[in-house]
Amino acid sequence: MTIALMPLPYAQDALEPHISAKTLEIHHGAHHKTYVDKLNAAIEGTEDAGKSVEEIAKSATGPKFNNAAQIWNHGFYWYSLSPEKTEPSESLAAAITNDFGSIEALLEALSNEAVNHFASGWAWLVVEGGKLKVISTHDAGTPLTSDVNPLLTIDVWEHAYYIDQMNKRPAYVKTVTENLINWKFASDNFDRGTPWTYPA
Repeated sequence: MTIALMPLPYAQDALEPHISAKTLEIHHGAHHKTYVDKLNAAIEGTEDAGKSVEEIAKSATGPKFNNAAQIWNHGFYWYSLSPEKTEPSESLAAAITNDFGSIEALLEALSNEAVNHFASGWAWLVVEGGKLKVISTHDAGTPLTSDVNPLLTIDVWEHAYYIDQMNKRPAYVKTVTENLINWKFASDNFDRGTPWTYPA
């Protein structure tokens, strides 16, 4: 069984004008696809053939880990974005108020984590020990390998925003946090209480 490139959960131009169709064409159709192709080549004929993306990311090292983790991270990122405005569920909204004071304070913390993360990586909203927390991971790092439940993420590798914003990461992060956060996805992850599963 090979790992599949999951489809985007919306049309390629659905996030415009905030993220362009061209960015998604390259980010999903080239970068994400390359991770899938490389992982499938690496696991063919090995004990990892037939395993899920999650299983490989949790057990592998080196290139296998990097590609599996990036496949999962990117799939999670696509769902973290929504072309439609969404709101947190009552349970997530209550947790946000309890742990951050307000949704505005949470978004400020997430934005600061994303903007100030050095080099490539990811900014995450996670649940750790029953509390909401903002963290970041470097390169292909993923919350799957730690004892947290990820709720949403912002990709801060340059290929996520270079076509639209050039090197202006703060502008990209601002447009994501103000217009594209998928609170329904975050709420589903929060209410379920376990990490999301890659759909292919």
